[in-house]
Order: sequence, then C-alpha cells, then structure tokens
Amino acid sequence: MACRILTLNSENEWKKVLQWLDTRENPDNNVESTVREMLAKVRDHGDAALLEYSRTFDCPEFSPPFKTGLSEIARAAASVSGDDRAIIAEAASNIRSFHESQLEKSWFVTREDGSILGQKVSPVDRVGLYVPGGRGGETPLISSLLMNAIPAQVAGVREIAIVTPPRADGTVNPYILAAAHLLDIDEIYAVGGAWSIAALTYGTESIAPVDVIAGPGNIFVSTAKRLVHGRVGIDMIAGPSEVLIIADSSANPAWIAADMLSQAEHDALASAICVTDDAALGNQILAELEKQCASLPRASQATRSLQDWSAIVIVPSMKAAQLFANRIAPEHLELCVAAPWSMLSGIRHAGAVFMGHNSPEPVGDYYAGPNHVLPTMRTARFSSALSVQTFCKKTSIIATGSEFLNANVTAIARLARLEGLEAHARSVECRIPNPNA
Repeated sequence: MACRILTLNSENEWKKVLQWLDTRENPDNNVESTVREMLAKVRDHGDAALLEYSRTFDCPEFSPPFKTGLSEIARAAASVSGDDRAIIAEAASNIRSFHESQLEKSWFVTREDGSILGQKVSPVDRVGLYVPGGRGGETPLISSLLMNAIPAQVAGVREIAIVTPPRADGTVNPYILAAAHLLDIDEIYAVGGAWSIAALTYGTESIAPVDVIAGPGNIFVSTAKRLVHGRVGIDMIAGPSEVLIIADSSANPAWIAADMLSQAEHDALASAICVTDDAALGNQILAELEKQCASLPRASQATRSLQDWSAIVIVPSMKAAQLFANRIAPEHLELCVAAPWSMLSGIRHAGAVFMGHNSPEPVGDYYAGPNHVLPTMRTARFSSALSVQTFCKKTSIIATGSEFLNANVTAIARLARLEGLEAHARSVECRIPNPNA
C-alpha cells in the first residue's frame, strides 16, 4: 500500500490537487441509460417491474407482498438484544434532541398601513427513505435510517415510507425493522435499488408516491434520485465519502491514521486527506496507515482508497492548512490540533467540523446527534447537511388592504406594463376608484 505524500509550498500548487479530486467519480457511463430504463419500466408497469428487478438483483425467489407485516416488524424488534436496542434508542435520542433545535416557526409582521406579511412553515405530507441493505442485507445501515427518519418526524411529516433491499431469503434485516419499530414507523418495503426510487416517485399498486426522497445509496440509486429530482424533492446527490484532517504536532499519528482508514474502508472511491505543517508527523502517519490497514476486514477497499484518492499533504503553516481545507470543502473536517476553537473561525466550507483530538468522525456518524448526511465532492461550498428543513416547505403570506393598494397602485401598474403584462396592471387598478385621478 502507498498513500501519496504531497508537499505544497504555495497556493499555485493547489490547482492540480483540486483537479485530481474532481475526477473522483464513478467512470461507468452506462449507469444513466440503465437507470432511465428502470425508471420508465416501473412507471409503466408498477409492481410487476419491481418484482422482476427484485428477483434479478436481490432475491431470486422473492414473492410479494413487498410491504413488511406488523407482526414481522414486532418479531424482529424482539429478536434484537436489549443491549443493542438500548444503544439504538440512545443514538435516536441524541439525534432527535439535536434536530429539535432546528425547528423553524412561521412568522408574521404587520405594517403601519395594516398589511400583514409573513411566512408559513409546513412539513411535506409524505416522505420516502432509502436505507441501504449493505452486503446483501447483512450489514444494515441503522444509522442511515435514524439520520433520515428522525428529522422528518421532527419536521412533522405525517407519512414516512422506508424502502430497503431484501436479503437473499426475501426478508429485511431485523436491525432495520427494530430501528423502525423504535421510531413507530410501520410502512417498510422490501424493495431496493433504482427501481425503489421509481416506485417512490411514480407510485405502484403497492407503494404510494411521496413528496421527498432521502437516503444514501449506490451509484444507481444516486443517479435515480438525480433523474427524478423536480418531480419530487430530494435530500442531495451524495458522492463517495471523504474526510480531511488538519493536524499539528500535538496530534497522535496512530489516531490520525485510524480516522483516515475510517473513511477509506467505505469504498475504493472514498478519500482521506491529512494536512499538516509537520513533515515528521506525516511520515509517522504513513507508517501507521501501513500497519493498521493490514488488519482491517475491508483492507482491499481501504488500500485502493488510500492509493487512488488519499494523501498526506505537507503545507508551510496552519493558516495554509485552513485555506487549503476551504478550497477542498470536505464532507468531514477534523481539526486535530492543540487549539481547535481558535481555528474554527477560519473554516468556511465543510459539511461537518469535528473539534479536537477526541472528536473522531465516527462520533458524528452514529451517536452525537448532528446529521451524518453531508455534502460531498466540494458541494459544501454551497450546500448543507440534511436537516429538518429538508422535509419542510415555506409559504409566503400576503394580506394587503385598500390603504396599501391606494398608496402603491401606480407603481405596481407601471412595473406590470414595463413587462408587457396589461392584465396584471388592470388587476390592481380595478380595485381603486379613479386610480389616475
């Protein structure tokens, strides 16, 4: 295994690094055409198409119904150990507490002329959540369910439907069902892949359409979400996972290596970058990566990630490290430095920031409370983590009276006529006696 070491002495050298990272996309150009075909087939043939794709890709003997029964959900929840249920419940509590602080209120202002203007905040009616099965359903992404469902519940969404790929025997992993049971969600479908996104978008005989789709998935699921965006809302188009760690001489090289590997093990396209002004620390981290990676169950994936998309970057100063991090705009940013709070004000672009030596990224992935669905591929420059607002919409309220119209009819009509919209002008003028008097 070899993780590259880059020495960047000036900003002029950053451009090549950015160009390199910007190519970190799945190279399969056939994905979009395949997904378009799947979307169309489900739109036109409904459950029959879902059954065909489920048997082809997930469970050859799959038989409807797609919806998981209430008794099966209850049995699954009971089959999970009390200790594991308690861990899931505690994580859910932390996540709920954090997201309750994000709730926005409707608001109104009254002007001197009696006009009332405002904004009404409302949840969408129905949400569909994609929960990856993970390795044939044997490594359930419990955290993904919690991180997507709880903000929707806090927002006040009335209907939440979960889709997740069935295991080889046609069932849903009991841990997924147990987590849903904990959240009082009972609409769970054993259907995955791009075809499940089509079902949530267009509806089938078994699955009603939704207003917003959220949740991570593979390149087929992500492409499907991108293609249906506009007909439904989506959370974001997430790319491969990434972490950037700023480390100074106070950092523990073994800990930094462990944090880099926690991203590298996701998949071969994941990126783990450490930026430091201490060249000796960089070499120590490289040695730790070699040692620790060898013992990982997913060593082959981590190795490819480290070789292809990861780096230890040596810069002249911590100020340069900050500026470099802002250019990368990473999904996860760790400040493994002696004084992280003094550095935070200089960080402008990151999905989430982890402060200090004892805030490794997995703390945020699972337990602390902030959402782990974060912008990737430098989109943190303009977008934010999944939140309660992902599942809300805002409606403007306008209540003007005769005093406002009398005072402003001439201006409104003039603007309308400048745009060539005579009926707009007349709509205002007809309410005012003798508007030109």
